[in-house]
Amino acid sequence: MYEARDYRNSIKSSHLIQSICIEEETDLMIMSSRTFEENQEVRRLRKLVKDYIKKHGEFETSLVPLALDLEAPHEIHHMLEASAKAGVGPMATVAGMISHYVGTKMYEDQEVMIENGGDIYLKSKGSKVIGVYAGDSPFSNQVGIKIQGKDTPIGICTSAGTVGHSLSFGNADAVVVLSKDTLLADAAATAIGNRVKGAEDIKIALEFARTIEGILGVVIIVGEDLGAFGDLELVSLYDQ
Repeated sequence: MYEARDYRNSIKSSHLIQSICIEEETDLMIMSSRTFEENQEVRRLRKLVKDYIKKHGEFETSLVPLALDLEAPHEIHHMLEASAKAGVGPMATVAGMISHYVGTKMYEDQEVMIENGGDIYLKSKGSKVIGVYAGDSPFSNQVGIKIQGKDTPIGICTSAGTVGHSLSFGNADAVVVLSKDTLLADAAATAIGNRVKGAEDIKIALEFARTIEGILGVVIIVGEDLGAFGDLELVSLYDQ
């Protein structure tokens, strides 16, 4: 079922071309120097996951890490590895996986931002501000994360218990995670978000986030409360 992504209306660039790629449940927005016309890469990645699930049904349903499979395709092994680091099931990385591999394989020498339901792979020459959508929170569309070009490529992934259709056992309006590994950022956002039932859980969730190797920064928003840690720069979107 198609889900409107109204937040995309606020995404702007003076020199990049916006393209949309929809393949079944996958809905990508691509900002790059050329129009995206290579849906076959998205189909390839989706087929890898579907084919693996046919042989390993638990890959689709497990909410806990599965054993690494050295015989699995590289992308599947990456999903298993990243989810194990965060302590969640491998499908918690699927959106980040598609963003990451479309970005790295199709735009190796170009600037690109690929957004997949709040999970972003970014490669940029200059600084970019990523706005945070957090549902009904007063911070929603008011605060952003400034990313320097020298720090890319980078993954910026979001999980929410109050927004969207992704599975979360928490009630955060937004949990945003930065990592050089987009799949790890995706998995960690889910794992951290699962621990946030209310504003009183922000501190303990941030402490948990610090234990996940490879995480560069985290922002957690619950209503009128915001907590963050790591190497990140928060900015007001009014100043952009």
